[in-house]
Amino acid sequence: MKDKYGWNFDNSYVNLPPIFYKKMDANPVSDPKVVIFNKPLADSLQLDSDLLEKEDGAEILAGSRFPENAEPLAQAYAGHQFAHFNMLGDGRALLMGEQVTEEQRLDIQLKGSGRTPFSRGGDGRAALGPMLREYIISEAMYALQIPTTRSLAVTLTGDNIQRERLLPGAVLTRVASSHLRVGTFQYAAAFGNKEDLQALASYAIDRHYPSVKNSSNPNLSFLEEVIKRQAELVANWQLVGFIHGVMNTDNMAISGETIDYGPCAFMDEYDPSTVFSSIDREGRYAYGNQPYMAAWNLARFAESLLPILDDHEEKALELAQEAISGFSAAFEMKWLEGMRKKLGLFHDEKEDADLIKELLEIMDRHHADFTNTFLALTFHLHNENQLFNEIDFMNWHEKWQNRLSRQANSEEEVLELMKKHNPSVIPRNHLVEEALEAAEESGDYEVMTELLQALSQPYSHARAIHQKYKNAPAATDQPYVTYCGT
Repeated sequence: MKDKYGWNFDNSYVNLPPIFYKKMDANPVSDPKVVIFNKPLADSLQLDSDLLEKEDGAEILAGSRFPENAEPLAQAYAGHQFAHFNMLGDGRALLMGEQVTEEQRLDIQLKGSGRTPFSRGGDGRAALGPMLREYIISEAMYALQIPTTRSLAVTLTGDNIQRERLLPGAVLTRVASSHLRVGTFQYAAAFGNKEDLQALASYAIDRHYPSVKNSSNPNLSFLEEVIKRQAELVANWQLVGFIHGVMNTDNMAISGETIDYGPCAFMDEYDPSTVFSSIDREGRYAYGNQPYMAAWNLARFAESLLPILDDHEEKALELAQEAISGFSAAFEMKWLEGMRKKLGLFHDEKEDADLIKELLEIMDRHHADFTNTFLALTFHLHNENQLFNEIDFMNWHEKWQNRLSRQANSEEEVLELMKKHNPSVIPRNHLVEEALEAAEESGDYEVMTELLQALSQPYSHARAIHQKYKNAPAATDQPYVTYCGT
């Protein structure tokens, strides 16, 4: 039953075996204040924006109190962090409940809401900057039509938290199809029994993949569907130059949504070795490695499911290996399909992969901006892009034009296809930093609001927006670095 704010919680997660969560009490903060609120998302959740942005609504969004029909809990999970297996869990977040409307069931999670039994010595709090970063990047990903968790609000707590220096504390209200992770299944396999693992798999199937329930082996079909969604997700990341930054198994959602925006960023110059994360010193999660890391994570997922794939260990292993072997083909197909669209190609030709890879090699060689190169190709902006003056690019350009001439589609159709798949606006790293600095240092959220407005229309190609937000800053000797924000 809805309360006055519109909360209509169901709490199906508490029906799982108790090893998967710990119930939580409120953890009050001193002076909650909503500083960024996502009204369109609130409307889609059938929430009352006006009430939630007020003081008593802010208390809910900060975790100081809960709606009557909530059953808040912290989820248990494990995970490989930079290839090392650890017991983890929601150390600074809690699941308030599942908001149910006629059309959807979505988790409402408070991130930065305080200590839980899984905090491992941390304070359970979050600083304002990283919560605003997740809001910006997750909403940009949504606008780019890439599956993602979303951000409903960022709420100041009124309390400072100690990191390298004192920082304003904040809570992010995150909305997700669920917070089930590869690491949740690793936890079940490592610390539960076979019945716990099956209960979790059945729950995930009911919630995300009900179509596989009637297959001859629902657990195997579930594995195959997760692999397919992850292959498509990472292909979509590659197509816009997104770098997650920390692709640990606890940061891979079973739903196929992008989750846990920590040291994430978008690439300016095309370079497959690009790394932004301060803790990724070996480049494990570099842009070019993301497909391989996704496959590695999915192999760990398949290992976790072995006890319920088949009663015979050898047969289970064979089924798992066969399923994992399909990742590369699924990724390559989705990536090629997307790259063809970025180049205005309506049908397949055998040489397309070579044409695309040649372009990327040229871009890498000449340090070309990833987003702006495809924009220049879309709108024939020869005078705005130095790459067009390079001999190897001109030779490639001629090949591309010849390829376009072999399809029946008109120039107008080619333009429309490319416009739909080449964004004019991404969250450029320096623009994100400007928005965060304005908010953190002077409480000015207008810079962020303007940036969010521009990012909400990445395929509109309005010239004024494009011109203001399109360029990366001048190169410096100091590489751009992002941090986890713990």
